[in-house]
Amino acid sequence: MSDPTGTLDRLGLTEYEERALTELFTLGRTTAPTLAESTGIPKARVYGVLDALADRGFVEVIPERPKRYQPRSPETILDRAVENRRQDYEGFRADLDERRAAFLDEFGPRYERAGEDVTPTEELFSVVDVGEPSESETRRLYHEADEQLRIITKSFEYLDTVAPALADAIEHDIDIRLLMLHPDHLDGDNAAIQADIVERIEGEYPAVGLRFSTEKLPWRGTLADPSMDYETGRAIVLVEEKDVPLSMRQAALTENGSFVAGLKRYFDLIWEHESVAEYPAT
Repeated sequence: MSDPTGTLDRLGLTEYEERALTELFTLGRTTAPTLAESTGIPKARVYGVLDALADRGFVEVIPERPKRYQPRSPETILDRAVENRRQDYEGFRADLDERRAAFLDEFGPRYERAGEDVTPTEELFSVVDVGEPSESETRRLYHEADEQLRIITKSFEYLDTVAPALADAIEHDIDIRLLMLHPDHLDGDNAAIQADIVERIEGEYPAVGLRFSTEKLPWRGTLADPSMDYETGRAIVLVEEKDVPLSMRQAALTENGSFVAGLKRYFDLIWEHESVAEYPAT
């Protein structure tokens, strides 16, 4: 028996650990040999599997003879998983803080010397593949924004992949404006996707400003903290390429303040003069 929700796999459990914990939910308090027989986990492995689950706080060890094991409640397991990840992160951060000075002293000068011959034009862009790499960079922009996020998208179909980062930005009072393509320019499938997303945005994220471009959008992406003094700003940009599969496309990243300011000017013009706030009734 496995977890049909996929949550245990998300917690990073091995196949044996997931199988053991899933069966424990059904058996309740039991012994290692009984669990091994019930799950098919080799008896030589089952004690190590149970110890690993106990170390994570997912299983309680009952000191009887023979020793028995009992799963903690599903709610407790999820809470422990979050706490475990938090402690891992804090330990990771503390370890890097201890190493930071030595690392920067060693590699900082090398980096500076290697970059002396790089021209400003060469520094303008870097690229990542479209998909998880571009979504990861988008989440990073959401998390690291200090004041503003400006988002241009066809239908914001990737909302699920960035939702926690979007909620975090809202919690930190980031000014967020979302510019979607007007549904008149979408085919039936994309229009249906967009309608669902708009309903979610209006219901779950009312702080997000939302408008719809009445003209086609040649590019889409996210701008973080653009400024008209050209000193700050970061962006990820993807141009429209209908005939190129997503798996073969790339998105451009830039931290060039001047370029990001230009993108913001485009965004502001569309927002003010070529977009509407009303979503058409269905």
